[in-house]
Amino acid sequence: MNRPWRSHAADGEYGSPMTTSLPSRSFGSVSVAMATPFTTEGDVDIDSAVSLAVSLVDDGCDALVLNGTTGESPTTHQPEKDLLVREVVAAVGSRAKIIGGAGSNDTAHAVRIAEGAARSGAQGLLVVAPYYNRPSQEGVYQHIVAVTEATDLPVMVYDIPGRTGVNIENETFDRLAAHEQILAVKDATGDVPAGFEKMSRTGLEYYSGDDALNFAWLAHGASGVVSVVGHVCAAAFVEMVREVDAGDLPGARKVAASLKPIISAIMGGGQGAVMAKHASHLMGRIPSPTVRLPLVEAPDDEVAELRSVLVSEGYLPA
Repeated sequence: MNRPWRSHAADGEYGSPMTTSLPSRSFGSVSVAMATPFTTEGDVDIDSAVSLAVSLVDDGCDALVLNGTTGESPTTHQPEKDLLVREVVAAVGSRAKIIGGAGSNDTAHAVRIAEGAARSGAQGLLVVAPYYNRPSQEGVYQHIVAVTEATDLPVMVYDIPGRTGVNIENETFDRLAAHEQILAVKDATGDVPAGFEKMSRTGLEYYSGDDALNFAWLAHGASGVVSVVGHVCAAAFVEMVREVDAGDLPGARKVAASLKPIISAIMGGGQGAVMAKHASHLMGRIPSPTVRLPLVEAPDDEVAELRSVLVSEGYLPA
C-alpha cells in the first residue's frame, strides 16, 4: 500500500545527517503502549497479544509498554499481567525492550506488579503517579521510589495529571532525577513548554505521551515517543524519528502533518484504548476489539468513521 508519510528525505533530498549527538534512549525511540487483546468471552488472548507485539516490532518499534492504561491494566490481574510479559518477551527476544506498567494507587499493589514484571522478564518499568486519592508531593515521591526500588529495573515515570488528578511538581521531579534507576519521563501533561524546561533542568530522558505532540517533542530533543496511534502507524513514527535525527525537520514535519487524520480518529474522542483495538481489529491484527468494563466498544458509526479514515490514509484497502 502507498504510505503517505514516506518523504523524499528517505532518498537523501535534505542532505547529510546532523553532526550533533543524539539523545540517550534507555527505553528505545518508538514504543507502542500496547493494547491487551481479549477473546469475545473476555479472557486475555495471549496468542493474539504475541502476534500483535511481533507485528509492531516488525513495523520498527524498538520498545513496547505492556500492562499500561492502554493495555487496560486496571482490569487485568497479576497472573494475566505476568503471563503477557513472559510470552511477549519470549516472542520478540532482543528485538525490542519490554517495559512493564506498574501503576496503582495502592503502593503495595504497584510494588507487587513491578516485582511480577521483573520476574517475567521485563527490561524496564513505567510507573505512574498514584491516581484518584491525590497524595501530597511527598506521597507521590515515596510511592514512585518504593515501586522503583522493588526491582533493579530502569524506570520511566509517567506524568499524566489529567488522569491521575495529581501533578508531579518540579521539586519532586528534581528529587526523582537524583535516583540512579529513574532515567526517563513519559510526559502527557499537554504543557509542552514546561516539559521542555523540566527535560533541560533534570537531565532525564523525555518521551512524548501525546501523539499529537510527538513532532514537537522530538524537535526539541526528546528521546522518543510512547504511542497509542502507533498500533496503526508505528513505521511512520520511526520515519519521523529518523528525519529528526538526520536534522531534516521539514521531512519530519511532513510526516507529522500526514498523520493528523489518523491521530484525530483514534485519540480525538478520548478513548484511545478502545479505538486502538478497533483499528487493530479492522487491520486484521487482532481477532476481536473486545474490552473489559468499564470500557465499552465504540458505537457502529464511530467504527465506520475510523474505517473510512484508515482507508483514506492508505492503511486499509478501499
